[in-house]
Amino acid sequence: MNPRPASVWTRPVDDYRDSIEQLLRPLAARAVESVPVQAALGRQLADDVRSPIDLPVFRNSAMDGYAVRAESVVIAPVTLPLAGVVAAGAPGRTPLPPGAAVKVMTGAPLPPGADCVIPVEDTHADDDTVTVERGRSAGEFVREPGTDVRAGDLLATARTALAPRHIAALAAVGLPTLAVFAAVRAAVITTGDELVAAGTILRPGQIYNSNGTALAAALAANGVTVVSVSHSTDDPARFRALLSAATSAADVVFTSGGVSKGDFEVVKEVLEPLGGQFGSVAMQPGGPQGLTVVGGVPVLSFPGNPVSTMVSFEVFARPILRHLAGLPEVATYELPLRTAVPRSPEGKRQFLRGKLIRPSGEPPWPLRHPIAVEVVSGPGSHLVASMAWAEVLVDIPAEVSALPAGAIVRVWSL
Repeated sequence: MNPRPASVWTRPVDDYRDSIEQLLRPLAARAVESVPVQAALGRQLADDVRSPIDLPVFRNSAMDGYAVRAESVVIAPVTLPLAGVVAAGAPGRTPLPPGAAVKVMTGAPLPPGADCVIPVEDTHADDDTVTVERGRSAGEFVREPGTDVRAGDLLATARTALAPRHIAALAAVGLPTLAVFAAVRAAVITTGDELVAAGTILRPGQIYNSNGTALAAALAANGVTVVSVSHSTDDPARFRALLSAATSAADVVFTSGGVSKGDFEVVKEVLEPLGGQFGSVAMQPGGPQGLTVVGGVPVLSFPGNPVSTMVSFEVFARPILRHLAGLPEVATYELPLRTAVPRSPEGKRQFLRGKLIRPSGEPPWPLRHPIAVEVVSGPGSHLVASMAWAEVLVDIPAEVSALPAGAIVRVWSL
């Protein structure tokens, strides 16, 4: 079912975002598939994962050095006969004779009878003997089995979005594959006769199509698999064909352009008869919006100006997509404005682009905590190049018409 009958409306930002989240939340019940561990980065575990083995698997050396019995080096310096060499990967089954030493490499198994390792830095050796300059106690520089993890211990819980640190642990215990939820699949359709592909020589009235590339990048960065990126002219038949292909392959479709009140609004023209709702959200940029369900697939229709498209994604789609992917919530926090905001449209929630100000003389970004935020461009929805300098959205409430320097504002991390 579509969220509402087709109509013209004006809605608050939070109300409209709730409608989108309601439509997309059922995507949490996705199919489960098995993927190789090396291909699981960013995927969400379907089940708890427990270690099948102990780590370390066997007693081994934490240093390059000499395996000895601690009782042999109580009094140091002392010279011990060498009884062999054990490299990493060797079986290391030959027992250590009393009063002797065996040369070992980091990770090498300790010979039976050895209970400590003397780092090579604390020794002097020749072909047959080693002189230990400093004694060690039993257990020093020895890695005991299971001191990292025991067989059966929990390594990661269901719904964990796998980061490199998880992949390292799961690979270390020898798991070849993992059960993960299928990623949300999205299709992107941009619209407009004026848009041409990068590398094309622009003719009068034409601009480069940035929205397809930008939306695909934003989706991928938030745990979504992009199955297609296509472009439609203002011909309704062309848009219908692309929409049919997109809804057949994707769990959610994003369109840009063709949603406002002008002529040649191809998205609105095609989707309104299908029950699509089109109207305005009380925000700047990104006011014109559309929301439709086509064949059970949500279609989110954003305005076509590049900044409007990206701000719409950040405000309406990114939070729920990150939740579905098991990623951390978008960070929001409060900072003072470095400079004033002289005008903000009353009745509309304004999202300006901001750059974080950090104190000098401290460790480099990102360790320096921001102390203020500075607006990096005007409110225009076409100022896409300026957005490249932004690190946050500056959220100006709808009831505010201006803010002085130093006013506290809420910012959203980009």
